[in-house]
Amino acid sequence: MPQKINQPDLFPQQGITIAEFFGRISSGETGISICRITSGAGWSEPRQRPDFDEYTILLNGSLHLTAEDGATTVVRAGEAVFVPKGESVRYSSPEEPGADYIAVCVPAFSMDLANRDPE
Repeated sequence: MPQKINQPDLFPQQGITIAEFFGRISSGETGISICRITSGAGWSEPRQRPDFDEYTILLNGSLHLTAEDGATTVVRAGEAVFVPKGESVRYSSPEEPGADYIAVCVPAFSMDLANRDPE
């Protein structure tokens, strides 16, 4: 039987809101997480080397992904990006209006699997 999600679990943080539709917290799913993320202009998070693959589709704005060597990939509305597990990356949305995107993580996102650098 189809499982309808009436509304996601919201996780507002400084400069970003994560709406988890499927994942460890909202549905108990550990194999995959699907979230809609909205970040304001000027937001950035610490560098991470996650133990999950992350697929991202930009709905609006732009998202910057900075690799360990300093190279930056800019993803804009209508584009997508894949970051394989073990890849060092830093996400940010320095441009107006920020970013609105769907993130899919396999296995599901967790802070323990993100392996973020200390802030």
